[in-house]
Amino acid sequence: MENQTTTVTEFVLLGFPISRKTELLFFVLLLPTYLMTLLGNIVIIYLVVSHSRLYTPMYFFLCNLSILDILFTSVISPRILDDLATGHKTISFAGCITQCYFHFFLGTVEFILLTSMSYDRYAAICNPLRYSTIMNPSVCTGLVLFSWVGDFLSVLFPTILISKLPFCGSNIINHYFCDSGPLLALACADTTSIELMDFLLSSTVIIFSIILIGYSYACIFMTILRIPSASGRKKAFNTCASHLTIVVIAEGITAFIYVTPIQKETLEINKIPSVLSSVVAPFLNPFIYTLCNDTVQGILREVWVGFREVLVGRGRGLLSRVSKKDH
Repeated sequence: MENQTTTVTEFVLLGFPISRKTELLFFVLLLPTYLMTLLGNIVIIYLVVSHSRLYTPMYFFLCNLSILDILFTSVISPRILDDLATGHKTISFAGCITQCYFHFFLGTVEFILLTSMSYDRYAAICNPLRYSTIMNPSVCTGLVLFSWVGDFLSVLFPTILISKLPFCGSNIINHYFCDSGPLLALACADTTSIELMDFLLSSTVIIFSIILIGYSYACIFMTILRIPSASGRKKAFNTCASHLTIVVIAEGITAFIYVTPIQKETLEINKIPSVLSSVVAPFLNPFIYTLCNDTVQGILREVWVGFREVLVGRGRGLLSRVSKKDH
């Protein structure tokens, strides 16, 4: 008999092999994490935009990183929350391809942006007298535009190739979102060339990013060690600590997941690191920057004091009006 095949129009996201009660518990944990991620990054954006002391290249990049974190986690988290709350785990073919594209596009932008931030720290510490000339507004804007526009185009072609593959068998994706590895595992065609392209693209971005960031920080540490005073060394290191922490988290997790020639064989192993990359890292980033940055902490204290004074003033006004009505 002739084989009868049906073209796949939607996929089922398998997620984690856990019970319904555990799914609801995961939902309760994930929802405040997502909301705090949005709030933390919005606060960072507000501080950078509204305070002239933060009108520097470092905080310009940080503002873009916060925008990126909001978009990156919003590609994944709302979908997971909906799946966990309703138990309805299907996603349309177009929605799956769109999610896959934006996940890789925004993830690649983050690597280029982190690399640009390392160059900014290199210029600030190794060339302080020429810093304003090296990192002028045109250079900063150009680096950010290159991150967004260049990665938008570089990720587009592999995603188009994936969308053109025939999916005519199982429609169950062994993941909690539409990652390229699980998608390729379902294709009814030879995907070796696309897997190789994915591997080369991911490896190129990650390895070059690690090399450039590593070189920048090697120069930075050598410069810091030459600073005569301990307070000077501490101050110089503190300006890099938050960025370096985020780099280690983001690049370590992503390298573990994607710099492997055959992703089909590591689908189960990659689920937990993927959660760390798409949910936990964007949640931690604003807290890492506020905890490791004295300037941001100072401005946050000023904002909090001002907000508290407004609340106290309004409370006193309300009590005064109430007392007048009583008399």
